[in-house]
Amino acid sequence: MAAASSSDYDVCGAESSEANSKWLDAHYDPMANIHTFSACLALADVHGDGEYKLVVGDLGPGGQQPRLKVLKGPLVMTESPLPALPAAAATFLMEQHEPRTPALALASGPCVYVYKNLRPYFKFSLPQLPPNPLEQDLWNQAKEGPIPPLGCHAGPFPCRETAEEPLSVQSLRFLQLELSEMEAFVNQHKSNSIKRQTVITTMTTLKKNLADEDAVSCLVLGTENKELLVLDPEAFTILAKMSLPSVPVFLEVSGQFDVEFRLAAACRNGNIYILRRDSKHPKYCIELSAQPVGLIRVHKVLVVGSTQDSLHGFTHKGKKLWTVQMPAAILTMNLLEQHSRGLQAVMAGLANGEVRIYRDKALLNVIHTPDAVTSLCFGRYGREDNTLIMTTRGGGLIIKILKRTAVFVEGGSEVGPPPAQAMKLNVPRKTRLYVDQTLREREAGTAMHRAFQTDLYLLRLRAARAYLQALESSLSPVSATAREPLKLHAVVQGLGPTFKLTLHLQNTSTARPVLGLLVCCLYNEALYSLPRAFFKVPLLVPGLNYPLETFVESLSNKGISDIIKVLVLREGQSAPLLSAHVNMPGSEGLAAA
Repeated sequence: MAAASSSDYDVCGAESSEANSKWLDAHYDPMANIHTFSACLALADVHGDGEYKLVVGDLGPGGQQPRLKVLKGPLVMTESPLPALPAAAATFLMEQHEPRTPALALASGPCVYVYKNLRPYFKFSLPQLPPNPLEQDLWNQAKEGPIPPLGCHAGPFPCRETAEEPLSVQSLRFLQLELSEMEAFVNQHKSNSIKRQTVITTMTTLKKNLADEDAVSCLVLGTENKELLVLDPEAFTILAKMSLPSVPVFLEVSGQFDVEFRLAAACRNGNIYILRRDSKHPKYCIELSAQPVGLIRVHKVLVVGSTQDSLHGFTHKGKKLWTVQMPAAILTMNLLEQHSRGLQAVMAGLANGEVRIYRDKALLNVIHTPDAVTSLCFGRYGREDNTLIMTTRGGGLIIKILKRTAVFVEGGSEVGPPPAQAMKLNVPRKTRLYVDQTLREREAGTAMHRAFQTDLYLLRLRAARAYLQALESSLSPVSATAREPLKLHAVVQGLGPTFKLTLHLQNTSTARPVLGLLVCCLYNEALYSLPRAFFKVPLLVPGLNYPLETFVESLSNKGISDIIKVLVLREGQSAPLLSAHVNMPGSEGLAAA
């Protein structure tokens, strides 16, 4: 074991000293004999003791002897062989029961091996595919009687070239044999049933119904037959199946399966397809100019690395946001998430021995390694929250720890969102009532929208009727006619039993005076007495406010109050021009007596 001689570069590209470096060199072993890629690395508390281990799906030297390795610190704690090359590794919670120990899922060949406490727990196998009909007929003919080898040899060839469905492994092995070996192979395997099995190409996890970090998650599998499968975390049944135009190689998901989720799949045809809940086929397509080598989601941005030595940022609807050119080919990518500072960034391992860290298109840090890095993993390891684990092309293992005082700062010339925008909000967890209400709104969305529209139309109709009634009966304190543009409001003064009622009448026209108006007060004569309940209004000059005063005497000694209606009339007309309802206060003088 030796210390790695690495140096960090700031945004301006100046080399920093070891004392000013953001990383601590924890471990470097060039002879660790670990050959893997980023999808096969996972950090998890597999024993529930607070000590996080590193789970590695090791390909083995030259792709031979694949093994599952679990590292504690710099040492390999356990090691077990795998039946096929690993495709991906992930940790997830299967249930809410205590103790909350995460399970380990390892995709290898057509199976997903699930471990709990590092012991085999369950094996999920992909469902078999229907065989090629022409291939099935040829093997059925071989069962019925002897067929010359040339006949069998000539039969499957057009089947392989023209058929839409691929051949089984048995037929492919038959086509690779020499002519003299075919008859013995047919006699040996003609009684076997034809089986066509797909394999897993990629795997990730999706939260089931809560967005919490310790919530139950589903496994999402990408298969060689261009399908995406979502598995139930407890029964390991297929909850959803989606089809893609090509074979998926990288997956990124966001959201919850029971509520709403988005799934981005980078495929071998150079496109990225976006799928949403309840969609069997892609909703959006992002066409790349080169093959993707990595796909990472940073907040709401999809960061894609391509074989053109560049990073691209896209929205979930396929709009390109930015592009950054790399100095060398990109070998691997992964997410750097620092929870204490709310930082999310992209790590890219390059062929020239650099590991570059970007937030959007801003370069935050550069790490130099002795060998090209082929896999990256950042997270809690042991009891350190921010640990960077790297494996090199020669099988070496590098472990670095981010200093607690380290702060990633962008260059002043870089344009981007403010740092506060990257801070996570403390969003409360979704309750079961919220989830049920969301499901109800999704299922009955059309009926709820129709009911809302019906209520809105009824509200508008009632408001129009009330407005029309107010205009016809002159219940408004503002005149609606252009011939008599008047405005009226009343003020009541006093404690009782005698009140002063002041009516402010104003002519709102621009140049025409108004005359010949009358004021009439309607009231309950058992409760009130007005010496001037009906009087004439003098000439109203435009723009002036005319206060008309009268006194109201309360006759009830029980503190009862009522409404007095004030009507403004024109001589010779029975319909009022405008009216006002005065809510009289209770007489405090009589109540005190």
